[in-house]
Amino acid sequence: MTNRNKLLVLLASVLVLASVAGVVGWSYQADRKNHVQAGGPAAGAGTVSLAPGGPPRIVFRSLEYGPHRDELSSVPAGVPVGPRTYSGVKCMRFYAAAGTGICLQSKMGAMQETYTALVLDSSLHVTRRIPLAGIPNRSRVSPSGHMAAWTVFVGGDGYAQKTFSTRTSILDTRTGALQPSLEEYAVTKDGKPLHPVDANFWGVTFIDDKHFYATLGTGGQTYLIHGDVTTKTATTVRTNVECPSLSPDGTKIAFKKRVPGLPKNLPWRLYVLDLETMQEHPVAETRSVDDQAVWSDDNNLAYSLPDYGADLYTVPADGSGTARVLAHDALAPAWIG
Repeated sequence: MTNRNKLLVLLASVLVLASVAGVVGWSYQADRKNHVQAGGPAAGAGTVSLAPGGPPRIVFRSLEYGPHRDELSSVPAGVPVGPRTYSGVKCMRFYAAAGTGICLQSKMGAMQETYTALVLDSSLHVTRRIPLAGIPNRSRVSPSGHMAAWTVFVGGDGYAQKTFSTRTSILDTRTGALQPSLEEYAVTKDGKPLHPVDANFWGVTFIDDKHFYATLGTGGQTYLIHGDVTTKTATTVRTNVECPSLSPDGTKIAFKKRVPGLPKNLPWRLYVLDLETMQEHPVAETRSVDDQAVWSDDNNLAYSLPDYGADLYTVPADGSGTARVLAHDALAPAWIG
């Protein structure tokens, strides 16, 4: 065998070994997620319910390693680190209000992954299934439980990218009437029609069953929009607002804001906008928040920090205090009760 052939054989062997090592490493990581890890949250007996009333509780997607990973789980609102009650229902994104839940699921098929929106009743029974066009990202339910909305990525998989494409849909959970894309809406800016060819909408937060706020991205700029479900119209309200979240009393919006000078992949800070004065202020969280925050009450926010792990954090909405961990291995919370 010539030296050249020996070298080719050696190179081929190295490539095979590297490939085997990669497969083994991937299999180990995938299998690790299926086994309970030491120090994880305890499990409690009971039923996960979205019904209003009863003891206040938090329902969320549990992310701890083990057989219950990705399941909707419940803990007492006053003891978020307490034992978890697991539901058996797995979601990528979740939200609930007034006994109605929206669960965005993924399913790995033989050739590709598919996604579905499930409308859940208060007992987590599925009442509707809607195929999704892309990767689940945001979900919300109106205060009455009559309307649901979700956003998926149909191109790209993150808002920090230069190019991405979203599709945001709104569903009447009573009739099944679906508005498949907010791109059908007529948008007005400064009293004039806006006809963006690169429009992306995301992050609906409902005011009531007919009105909502959301984000419109176009021309390298983001806008807070006020939308009307009945007329399919929207008006821009303010610039540099992403993933708005309306407070329970309807007076404030929490949102993520791009702040100049921050890293391109971590560009956001969490802010709160007073809708009466239109004044905004940052909260005490100084890390980049790429999430649609949830109001646990009129004074406090909850959110995740994907770049810092899989935990839920909380911070006062008025800018005081400090950010702290609310619950480990948790995502997409909804306060029930």
